[in-house]
Amino acid sequence: MIPGPGRKRNALPHVGEPPSRRERRCYPAPVSIVFLLVGFVLLVLGGDVLVRSASSLAVRLGISPLAIGLTVVAFGTSAPELAATLASSLQGVPDLGVGNVIGSNIANVGLILGAAALLGPIGFNAAFVRRDMPISLLALALLVPLALDGRLGRWDGLLLLTALGSYLALLIRHDRNAVAGEVPDDTVTWPLWRSVGGVVMGVGFLVLGADAVVRGAVEIAGALGVPERVIGLTMVAFGTSLPELASSVAAAARKQGDMILGNIAGSNIFNVLAVLGTAAGATVIPVSLAEVGTDLVVAAAFALVLLPVMAVTGRLGRVAGAALLAGYLAYMVVLFVPA
Repeated sequence: MIPGPGRKRNALPHVGEPPSRRERRCYPAPVSIVFLLVGFVLLVLGGDVLVRSASSLAVRLGISPLAIGLTVVAFGTSAPELAATLASSLQGVPDLGVGNVIGSNIANVGLILGAAALLGPIGFNAAFVRRDMPISLLALALLVPLALDGRLGRWDGLLLLTALGSYLALLIRHDRNAVAGEVPDDTVTWPLWRSVGGVVMGVGFLVLGADAVVRGAVEIAGALGVPERVIGLTMVAFGTSLPELASSVAAAARKQGDMILGNIAGSNIFNVLAVLGTAAGATVIPVSLAEVGTDLVVAAAFALVLLPVMAVTGRLGRVAGAALLAGYLAYMVVLFVPA
């Protein structure tokens, strides 16, 4: 997704490339609409293939759907964030990458988890409240001391990646013999090669679909005269969260609550530890806590409100889902509507 040295004038825009730094190519409106529609088809197809394959993989390996959601699905659906953050960092606009990571974490809980809960109540494994969601909060909190000097350097990136490795080791150790909840009756058990191949194919469809949707949406918005600043802050950030949305909706339709929660918590952990860790390892990332502090607080607030609700009710119902969506929309209004 990161264009090579020879792709400048005629290169298509990719997910995460800042609109102000790329060559704008004006597509006829029908082509932009085709990009948009094809992207949505790929997202729906990719989400279904990924969830089916990941469920089969969980059964085949004897581990829980929650663990698969926290690792395989979460890492796969975080691929657009990784591509966007690496691209923006290497192209000299690292603030876009940091904002994309924090904004995606907010969208994962407020928008995606809220939308999935509206489709039906989501039950959960106790490990989600006790272990995985708190770790996603700790990952966010870790950014504060690391960014006190106004930057994330290579040693900071190494620390973030080391923390990710420790988390994965903890997850595998505690989940090796666990089965989180009942496996749905319609879950198929494919051969290992087919399950792994399906996960790879599903992730590929999700990444291509997100890229196509953003390409089409950016061109349509440009044709309508929407400012490029608004395009970059909304469509690019939303586009990198489309895989999480597609896979979570697919999991909700198949009653895979653990897969949804694992995907959300895992994606938030991967976004901070893997994406920022990798980007900081590639180049120094300037970070201003004065600018991103409020967004960090909002990201933490969503999780802090969610945890007691799930601990008390034992599930995430439609009312809570609607409240999460309302909170996310309110944050968007406060963020982008002039006072």
